[in-house]
Amino acid sequence: MKIYLVGGAVRDALMGLPMKDYDYVVVGSSPAEMVAKGYKQVGADFPVFLHPYTGDEYALARTERKTGAGYHGFSVYAAPDVTLEDDLSRRDLTINAMAVDDRDHIIDPFGGQADLAAKVLRHVGPAFAEDPVRILRVARFAARYDGFSVAPETMALMRGMVEAGEVDALVPERVWQELSRGLMEAKPSRMLEVLFECGALHRLLPEVARLHGVPQPLAHHPEGPVHIHNNLVLDYAAKCGASLEVRFACLMHDLGKGVTPSESWPSHPDHEGLGLPLVEAVCDRYKVPSSCRELAMLTCRYHTHVHRALELRPGSLVKLLSNGDAFRRPERFTEFLQACRCDARGRAGKEESAYPQFDLMVQAMTAARSVNAGEVAKNTENKAFIPERIHEARVSAVKASMRQNPLLKEEHLV
Repeated sequence: MKIYLVGGAVRDALMGLPMKDYDYVVVGSSPAEMVAKGYKQVGADFPVFLHPYTGDEYALARTERKTGAGYHGFSVYAAPDVTLEDDLSRRDLTINAMAVDDRDHIIDPFGGQADLAAKVLRHVGPAFAEDPVRILRVARFAARYDGFSVAPETMALMRGMVEAGEVDALVPERVWQELSRGLMEAKPSRMLEVLFECGALHRLLPEVARLHGVPQPLAHHPEGPVHIHNNLVLDYAAKCGASLEVRFACLMHDLGKGVTPSESWPSHPDHEGLGLPLVEAVCDRYKVPSSCRELAMLTCRYHTHVHRALELRPGSLVKLLSNGDAFRRPERFTEFLQACRCDARGRAGKEESAYPQFDLMVQAMTAARSVNAGEVAKNTENKAFIPERIHEARVSAVKASMRQNPLLKEEHLV
C-alpha cells in the first residue's frame, strides 16, 4: 500500500498558507488490511479510516459513479486496483486534485499548480457535473481566495447544472453548511457573485438575487445599486471579523428593497417590514440556526431606527432597546448594533466614516440596564403600573446619561 497527502493541505502549502486539514489517500489496500493495521473505520458510505495515533483521515482510493439526483446519488467503488490518478480525477477543482508522496514529490496530473499560479478555479473533468454541491464549493473558494476567477468552461458547466435542476436536489442542511462557510470567508460577496453568474443564486436565494433587478428609481438611491451595497456591507462585516450571526444579518438586512414598488422611492418606504417575511422564508428553507435567524430578523426590522438614533428622544431610545430585547440579551443587541454599523459603512468611501449611533446606543443601553427593575416593582403600590414605572425609570436614567453627550441637542432630551 502507498499513502499520499492530498487535497487542501497540498494546495495551501503551495500557496504558502497554514496547512489545516491533513487528508490522506491510501492506494493498493483494503478495509480489512486497514483495520488490521489499527485504523478505525468511520462512516458507512465511504471507506474512510482514522489513524490510530494522530486521528487524521485516511481514505482508500476510490471512484464514484452517478446513480441519482443530488448530493447522495452516487455509488462508490474502492479496491486495491484504483490508482491515485483515478482518485484525483473525481475531485472538484484542479487546485484540489494534487498529492504529495512520502518523498515530498508533487503529483499533479491535472495542472493544479499552473491554475494556482494563474489564480483560476477550474474543474478537473466531466465528473464535476455529477455533484451540485461543487457549485457552492467553487463559489466558496472564490470568496476565500481574493483575485481568483472561475474558468469560463467551469462557469459554463455550472450554468448547465443549474439549468438541469441539479441544484434543486440539494438538501437544505448541506446548502446552509456551504453558505455559512462562504459567509465566513475573506470576501463573501464573491460567493454571491459567482452564484448569481451561474444562475444558482436565483434557485437557492431568490430573495437575494432579486436585489440585482431593483427598478431604476431605487438603483439611483444615494447608497447606490442595492446588490452592490449589500455586497459592500457583507464584505465590511468580514473585514471586521464579525461573527456568522452578524454576517448573515448583513446579508438579509435589505431584502425588502427587492420587493419595494418603484413608485415608493426615493422617499422612505417600509422596506424593513417588507423584508421580514423574506428573511423568515430563507431561514425556514435552510433551517437556519436560531441565533442567526433572530439577529437577522432584528436587524431587518430595526436597522434604520438605529441609524436615526441621534434624532430619537430618550423614551424612543428605551422603546428601541426594549424591542431589541436589550435588557435580557445585551450581547445580542450589541451584535445587532455591529450589523447596523456595517450597513452604514457598507458604501464606497464610507468604510472608515464615523458612526456615533453605535456608542450612543451602547450608552443608552448601559444607563437603562442600570435601573433595578425588581426594586422599582417592589416600590410600586399598584402592581398594574409596574411596567410603566420601570419604563419611566429607564427613560430618566437614559435622559440623565444623554445630557453628557455633546452630539445630542437639548430638544432631543425632553
